[in-house]
Amino acid sequence: MMRYTWKRILTGIVSLFLLATVTFFLVRLIPGSPFQRGGVSEQVVEAVEEEYGLNDPLIEQYLSYMGNLLKGDLGISYQDPGTSVEEIIGRAAPLTVSLGLSALIVSVIVGTGCGVFYAASEKRAVKKVIGSLGMLAAGIPGFAAAILLLMVFSVKLKWFPSSGLFSFSHYILPVTALSLYPTAVITRMTGHALDEEMAKDYVLFARAKGLKKSRIIFTHALKNAWFPVLNYIGPASAFLLTGSFAIESVFTIPGLGREFVMSIANRDYTLILGLTVFMGTVVILLNLLTDLLGAWLDPSVRRAYRKK
Repeated sequence: MMRYTWKRILTGIVSLFLLATVTFFLVRLIPGSPFQRGGVSEQVVEAVEEEYGLNDPLIEQYLSYMGNLLKGDLGISYQDPGTSVEEIIGRAAPLTVSLGLSALIVSVIVGTGCGVFYAASEKRAVKKVIGSLGMLAAGIPGFAAAILLLMVFSVKLKWFPSSGLFSFSHYILPVTALSLYPTAVITRMTGHALDEEMAKDYVLFARAKGLKKSRIIFTHALKNAWFPVLNYIGPASAFLLTGSFAIESVFTIPGLGREFVMSIANRDYTLILGLTVFMGTVVILLNLLTDLLGAWLDPSVRRAYRKK
């Protein structure tokens, strides 16, 4: 198990290195200069680029950036020279994390509940309704759902605020829009896995002993059916982190997504790189923790790792 853990950590470090490398060279392909603004002469732009070392050979810029990155220095924002990238991330990350975490909690609770109801119900109409709603929720893009919710419940009905994250009511619409897809996936995974578990011998034996169906589901079957959902939590967390870009733009939330979109529009190289490295680190850690948690909870997974 320890060998697998160290192997995953090493893979994560290599992946992060490749991510930073590819992003560094890709941002240099963006046309224009970070300092080209209306009314600024070419001479001034060249002088500022010289000061920031952007006229140095590309390989020298790369080695300099990676050296600073190894020291934990993400650099200074080109569009806000008085602010470091770490400060911008520290200001924006709590909003994105709170939004993504809220959506993840809602997705897990609602998705698991709907999946259990789907598997427990013996009425075909109920299964069809839950399946159809799940397909609809999975098929609507997050930004489209966000705009629809905003227009109906904020602009038309005026039930909820339309921007920011200042109170509980501000979270309802963006969390709903962000959690639709993962909720649909968790519902489908839980429902199908529970259907399979309910047909196994240990469940039939429990029912023969006279145990109630609800007790069998929540005491025995659900924990076995929930392993696929647990494996999905890591990718789902990554989806909620990156999927919040459009949601934050629609609801004017100054989180990481909005900062990332603005950094690309402004050609802010250091901020693009810093946000990419930060989010890549979070995604890799979440996937690692999910895999290790699944291995810890499932003895068969641990045995497979020992054999390897």
